[in-house]
Amino acid sequence: MTRDTSDAILARMMALHPKVIDLTLDRMWRCLSAVGDPHLKVPPVIHVAGTNGKGSTQAMIRAGIEAAGQSAHAYTSPHLARFHERIRVAGEIISEDLLSDYLDDVYEANGGGAITYFEITTVAAFLAFARQPADWTLLEVGLGGRHDATNVIAKPKLTIITTVDLDHQQFLGETIPEIAYQKAGIIKQGVPVIVGPQHEAALEVIEKEAMRYSAPTLIHGQHWHVGEENGRMVYQDENGLLDLPLPNLRGAHQIGNAGMAIAALRHLGFDEAACEGAVTQAFWPARMQRLRSGSLVERAPRAELWLDGGHNPAAGKALADTLADLPKRATHLICGMLSTKDVVGYLRPLAAQAASLHAIAIPGEAATLSAEDTADAAREVGFETHVAASLDDAMADILARDPEARILICGSLYLAGAVLRENG
Repeated sequence: MTRDTSDAILARMMALHPKVIDLTLDRMWRCLSAVGDPHLKVPPVIHVAGTNGKGSTQAMIRAGIEAAGQSAHAYTSPHLARFHERIRVAGEIISEDLLSDYLDDVYEANGGGAITYFEITTVAAFLAFARQPADWTLLEVGLGGRHDATNVIAKPKLTIITTVDLDHQQFLGETIPEIAYQKAGIIKQGVPVIVGPQHEAALEVIEKEAMRYSAPTLIHGQHWHVGEENGRMVYQDENGLLDLPLPNLRGAHQIGNAGMAIAALRHLGFDEAACEGAVTQAFWPARMQRLRSGSLVERAPRAELWLDGGHNPAAGKALADTLADLPKRATHLICGMLSTKDVVGYLRPLAAQAASLHAIAIPGEAATLSAEDTADAAREVGFETHVAASLDDAMADILARDPEARILICGSLYLAGAVLRENG
């Protein structure tokens, strides 16, 4: 008898709950118990929440751990091209055989009970991490923190809260303090928490929650400092000063993310070589990623192709700052966004950095904003705007006007995933 592929098992899992998102932990506890509580058997956990920078910070921590000769499991979401990307077992993307085995085990143990797709796949990740050896477990929150499916570790080794900003207001609250309260839900009794650069309103909430749980804090601007000096990154805390290369992940905002990663590594006892590895060896796709090979690049041999999955106003500002720091070149955006996002807020800071914007719908996404609606938002903030039926059409139009253009495809991780799949 032929075993189902992971894709077939994942498709079955989608039918186990009528909602894509339903923030509560009751179903997680039930399903974890049904498979033997694997979350109690994973290597020491570093738990990361926040609005922006979670994935980049986690990628840098993993690079630092691996530079020190140790290994880490890692859980992230969403994936870009394939679901397997969400689960790294001892540093390697999970194999099809292992993923199918763990998904099958969890699906059968769940017994058809109501559970969301993210919850049941998170249980499968815990099963993988419990059954395979590694030195560390890196968990990235899916949404929020307090009621997120990853928030089942009673005593992580460390928690990290990256910059909190407006996003997912329909689930987390309309204000930064409300959202910060949800993110701060990962803080645990007596467990140290690394706090990244924050709005004052967010920091006040995080500090209050840390005090409530007697959680020692390591706060940016208070307990550690990071910045750029003379083309280098300088980090300082109570253990002294580190003079390091700039992060290989592009953008000034990555300096703050690197600071959180280094604060975590230093707190856990890693040396300077691990910290340097964190900033020089990390890779995180679709975060201002230069596409250098693949079918899309072959179609535009004289152009620069870039890809970024940021999708909220803070990400738009960070992306605009990154573009401003690149060598001068005519820049044209291809943008597709979800209907749940603040499109005007995302696009406003980018208008000064790009010559034009081609609006597209995200292929295969029911929640995509129409190209016409994205174009309307772009016109509102001052873009020269075009509507295209597809990514191919948008690229062809830009290249016909300027074969040496810098083309940035942006606006959504879901669009980024479609691009990576098409580029091959």
